[in-house]
Amino acid sequence: MFMELLQGLSASAPARCEVCRAWPAQPLCETCRAQFAAPRPRCRRCALALPEGVELCGRCAGNPPPLDACHAAVSYGYPWAGLVARYKFSGQPGWADGFAALLAAREPVRDCLAGADHVVPMPLSPARLAARGFNQAHELARRLAPSRVAPTLALRLRDTPAQARLDREARQANMRQAFALEPARAHEARGRRIVLVDDVMTSGASLFALARVFREAGASHVAAVVLARTEG
Repeated sequence: MFMELLQGLSASAPARCEVCRAWPAQPLCETCRAQFAAPRPRCRRCALALPEGVELCGRCAGNPPPLDACHAAVSYGYPWAGLVARYKFSGQPGWADGFAALLAAREPVRDCLAGADHVVPMPLSPARLAARGFNQAHELARRLAPSRVAPTLALRLRDTPAQARLDREARQANMRQAFALEPARAHEARGRRIVLVDDVMTSGASLFALARVFREAGASHVAAVVLARTEG
């Protein structure tokens, strides 16, 4: 399935790289992928980039998050910030093909997804979904695990303010009681392995809040897969 993702990217790609403008190329050419998407060591609990040989960042070592594991394909910066913005805010859901292929190329991501009972995209509020026209996390999740994606298992209860301009403490407060499981399906989490999917992880407040909901419902293992992780 993962090789089909990569092959399908080539077949459906536009003819010019969107970063370096190389011609002919995929949306992100091989040269740019090698330069901007090279694998790097990351904290196994929050996906923060770390020096070689270090498995946990200081924050996760001292205060473990509710995620058993977290995997990211790239660091959030150039060119990803601009490409993700086009994906989310400019009505270009087709970028999910290339972004899912980047995730599928990472062995830890493949292993994480292979062990999942349910793959759950970060839910959007109805208002934000209507404004955007699609849920960017769902588009990634259904390409990565089409037979196990569960887009209606988790609900967003509040249309929380955008996280981008908030500091870490404000982000955490912003997400309190923001999520719940669909009442008729909450039993589906008990004893199950859950993988959450999102496009960008910044402080982790949203993913941690959603992970806690699954923990409280009795999930045996909760992990996350994100396209991009902010650093620092």
